[in-house]
Amino acid sequence: MIILASQSPRRHELMKLTGLPFTIRIADVDETMDKSLPVQQEVTRVSRMKAQAIAAGASPDDIVIAADTIVVIDGRELGKPHSEEEALGMLRLLSGRTHEVVTVLSVCKGSRIESEAVVTKVTFRALSDPEIRAYIRTGEPMDKAGSYGIQGYGAMFVSRIEGDYFSVMGLPLCPLCRMLRGFGVSILDVQEAQA
Repeated sequence: MIILASQSPRRHELMKLTGLPFTIRIADVDETMDKSLPVQQEVTRVSRMKAQAIAAGASPDDIVIAADTIVVIDGRELGKPHSEEEALGMLRLLSGRTHEVVTVLSVCKGSRIESEAVVTKVTFRALSDPEIRAYIRTGEPMDKAGSYGIQGYGAMFVSRIEGDYFSVMGLPLCPLCRMLRGFGVSILDVQEAQA
């Protein structure tokens, strides 16, 4: 069985694109990051903790997939906003600039765990305060790292992307499929067998 350790609707939708049957279990872990440590190291730690927390209660043959995403600009980590004012500050910071989205995938089976970081550069056009406030009123920014969703209204702010679009959504599919192959799961073979 494949288990996706995420409550994110975006990750659920992306996982469906693989055609693989999967179930969802939510990892109850502390996602607080140590800001004194390198960002990628901390995102990797949280991603691995999520996978291992679910794997601990799963069958040794189950494959657990977990991911964690953070937005970084000027060395500053932007997680999910805790208030509309915090979302406003984040979007002002991203306006007219390029930032990085770091997503770390972890795949776990029994005691074996592998992780891979995917870094994507996203450039925003210049944003006015009225449009930022209108965007915040949609509610979309409130549960997303960096206060925006590239697959929603936030797409209107993105003028350029360098890297993996799906990584910005939170589940980079190309690396995931490659990692799953390493665990003996082949996406296309499964789809052909079901056809």
